[in-house]
Parts: sequence; C-alpha cells; structure tokens
Amino acid sequence: MKIINGTPVVAAASRGTVYYYQRDELDIGRYKVSDTDLEMRRFLVAKAASSVELDELYDEALERLGEENAQIFFIHQVMLDDDQFGSSVAKFIKNKGYNAEYAVSMAAAGLIKELAQNGSEYLRERVMDVRDISDRIIRHLLNAKISKPEIVPGTIICADMIMPSETMMFDRSKIVGICTAAGSVTSHASIIAKSMNVPCIVCLGEELTEELDGREAIVDGYDGVLYIEPDEMTAERVREMNKSEERKHEMLQMLVGLENETIDGRKVGVMANAIQLSQVEKVIENDAGGIGLFSSEALYLGESVFPSEDTLFYNYRRAVEDMKGKEVMLLTYDVSAEKIAQILGMKPERNPALGYRSLRVCLELQDVFRSQIRAILRASAYGKVSIVLPMIIDIGEFRRARAIISEVKDKLREEGIPFDENIRIGAVIETPAAVMTSDLLAKEADFLSIGTTDLEQFTLALDKNSVKYDRIKPENCTAVLRMIKIVCDSAHKNGIPVILCGELASDLSLTELFLAMDVDMFSVAPSKVLPLRKVIREIDLSSPERIESLIDQHLQR
Repeated sequence: MKIINGTPVVAAASRGTVYYYQRDELDIGRYKVSDTDLEMRRFLVAKAASSVELDELYDEALERLGEENAQIFFIHQVMLDDDQFGSSVAKFIKNKGYNAEYAVSMAAAGLIKELAQNGSEYLRERVMDVRDISDRIIRHLLNAKISKPEIVPGTIICADMIMPSETMMFDRSKIVGICTAAGSVTSHASIIAKSMNVPCIVCLGEELTEELDGREAIVDGYDGVLYIEPDEMTAERVREMNKSEERKHEMLQMLVGLENETIDGRKVGVMANAIQLSQVEKVIENDAGGIGLFSSEALYLGESVFPSEDTLFYNYRRAVEDMKGKEVMLLTYDVSAEKIAQILGMKPERNPALGYRSLRVCLELQDVFRSQIRAILRASAYGKVSIVLPMIIDIGEFRRARAIISEVKDKLREEGIPFDENIRIGAVIETPAAVMTSDLLAKEADFLSIGTTDLEQFTLALDKNSVKYDRIKPENCTAVLRMIKIVCDSAHKNGIPVILCGELASDLSLTELFLAMDVDMFSVAPSKVLPLRKVIREIDLSSPERIESLIDQHLQR
C-alpha cells in the first residue's frame, strides 16, 4: 500500500480507480510574419471565438454547478478583455513581428510570471486561469480540437492541476474523487469538488504521477490521504468513517418537521438562502422555514442586459408558489461593480467591493429598479413575500428606495394589478455605516437583515477572497460581535425582528451567543438548516445570568 499525504478539501471518502489526466500539449512554433495586420486579425478572430465559448461554458456551469462556479467563466471573460493582456499580444506581433500563437504564449508567460511572484496566494492561484484563457485562444489559432477524456463509473480524477474549463469535460456522475498534485482550497479543483460533494485532496505533491493511472485507490477526504492499493484494514476504517457520517445525516433527518425551539420554549426562525430556482428544492428538502435571501444574480450574470420584468416575475412567482405560504425574502439587485461593468459596458473598477454596486446602482438606474420592484410586487400576490434592500449605508438611501417602491405600488393600483399592500421592506446591515445608523433604520424598516460575511470584510478592511482571510481574521471577532449586538438592540427597541445571514449564521459554536443577543431568525445554506435546528433545540436560555455571562465573555465587556 502506498500512502500520499495532502490537504483535505471535502470531508468524505470513496474508493475507485485512478484516471491520471494529462492535457494535450500545444505545438506552438515561433516565426516572423510579413503582414502584422493580418496576424492581428487572426488574434482578434480567435479571441472572439474564445469569448463565444466562454459564454457557452458559463451557461453550462450555471445549469450544472450553480452561480458560484459559473462565476469562474465570467472572470475569464473579464480577463480575456483585459487591456494589458491585449496590448502585450499586440506588441509581440506589431513591434517584433511574431506569429499570433507565439505572441499569445509570450504575453501569457509574462502575466503568469507576474502573478507567480505576487505575495497573494489567491492571485498565484489565478495562474491556471491565465493558462486556460491563453490555451483557448491558441487552440483556435491552431485549429486544434480538445480531446474529451473517456472515464468509467468509479473514477478518481488525478492530475498535476485541473484548469477551470477542464472540469466541464468530465461526466460528474462517474467521478468519485478528485486529487491534484498542486492547488489549494481556493483552486478550481477544490471549488468543483465542493459543488459535486465528492472527496477531494490537493497539494499531494510529486508522488502523484501518471504511473498511478489505472490503480485502485481510496480518497480519504477526512484526513487528506490518498491510499494506493489499500489494505483491508484501511478500507474498513474508511468505511466506518463514512458510516458514521451517514448516521449523523440520518439523525438530522429525524428533525424534519420539528420546531426550532429552545429548551426554555423560545421559537427561532431558521430559513435558507437560494440564488436560483433550482435551489428552492433543496430549501424544501431541508425543511427550512422559508427563503431568507433569494437573489436574482443567476438571471443576469454573463448577460449584456438586465432580465425583463416578466423573466423576474416568472422566477419569483415559481419560488413563492413552491414555498407554499412560507416567506420568501427577495433581495433587490446586489450587483457588484465587476458584474455591472459587462452589462453597462463600463471598465471594471479598481476596488469593486467599495464601488458602484448594489442599491447604489438601483437608485441611479431607476428604470431597472422599478422593473424589478414591479416583478416582486406582482409575485407577492401569490404568497408571502418581503423586499430586502442590500448595501444600505444611510437612512436617506432607504427612504429613496422606499419612495420608488411606493410609486410602483401606485402605478400597479392604477393598472389593476394585484399585490400585497402590506409587503414588508427590510434593510441589509453589511457596512459599519449601517450599523452606526441602525437605530434610524430600525424606525422605518420592517426588519433588519445582518449580512455577516460582508460586514466582517468591511469592518476588518480585509478582502474575503484572500486565502489569508481566515489566517488574519480574529476568531469570533469582538468588533463584529459587538456590531451584531448593536443592531439587535436597535431593532428590538423599535419592535422589529433581526435576521442573521452569512457565514457566521451557520457557525454552530456561536448559536447560543446569538440567541442570547436576541437574534430572531437565521438564514443559512439549505444543508445547514437541520444542524442548526439540532443545536437550537439543545439550548436553554432560561437563566438571565447565563445570558449575561455569554455576552460579557464574547463582547469582552
């Protein structure tokens, strides 16, 4: 038995046969050309063809893997259109007279060298994106087809690294594990494995070679170990680990249909998030109390225009009807600067997280906003619906948005179109500015929803996409916990509820603290609903001393 140690990504284990994937090598020649204008046209045609392919890959990934994974190909589209990359290719063609294939490879090599030397591990990980994009353009220039790998059921995909587009070539139903020699938890192999929920190990190093092709193996995603030709004792131990996980899952299923109620009788709302219709089924399967945040991103990402009112209405109505009377909180466009750039033909901003995004866009593009509000209001006639306004930083923004909503209501009344006259309007608290004005917002909003992921990012001045984020971020950050307490106090003084969303909402080690702070409701990923329900049902907050102790300990009062 051969043992190879790496870094676990997905906590699961499976047995199968290794398929060592090796991509086709591109034969890139170097020669001088006499007509540089013709060579530039060849490059631009190949670039345009690559853009079409990326659009198709985005749509396929959106359908198969969800919006988060589809974002990979949106980012590729942005990188493909990058001025620096295009200018570099043009210099090699026009100034040095090289053929387009070689020019693209040299421009990519320069960008890869720059990324590889960057101190950010996240940026170093983007080297594979650059290679993927440049290889795509070069294949079009060479008219080279990609040979699609044929795999059998029970396959463990092994490779030095898997490029984003390569993940779309494999039949997911036949894959039982993914292992790479390089990579990290932010690599695309990791992302795709998480979406597939198959065991995954990265950073297995030089021992992961093509010589392992065809050999039987066990991928232990719990401990990060790849066992080649495992002995029976190892196989039995891994089987027991999987059985233990299955038992935990079965025990959680016994909670379906039960109340989210603490030992002392306090009822707590547990809802689930969804970004597209296909996820509503998971919300229902996991017995969530409703949809705490339903986003519209999947309907406009990768598109050149915002979705029509009828498209939005169709999706919202389907979600509302499927939830059969349970509340659906519909988030207005939470579009970021990167995403808005393609729709509006703008150049991406230097720091998109702090730029033209979310409600700021809606308050300027009022026709777009009105169209979405009309769709939400029309859907409210078919069930329980609320409107959620993201990225609020000032009470004036909330008032302006609410005024537009009132105008749309007036118009619908004139047209005789039914809607819920008492539809609730809430504000997402995800900036320190919103926290500090939460007392004002609580006087006018129907509820406050705390977006903890962005709140952490903006409070700590730390990019949540950085691989160093978890390393630098203080555990149970006092500043963020104090902000949550401020928002809860502001809301309850004005008689409105607080909903906790984001990563912290599903941190079960903090659930008791959040209930001590009087959080009324949680909105988490569908898979987190039942584990959260289990913890809630084990909490007893009947002792005021216990509540004070929890708050004093975590808020360091």
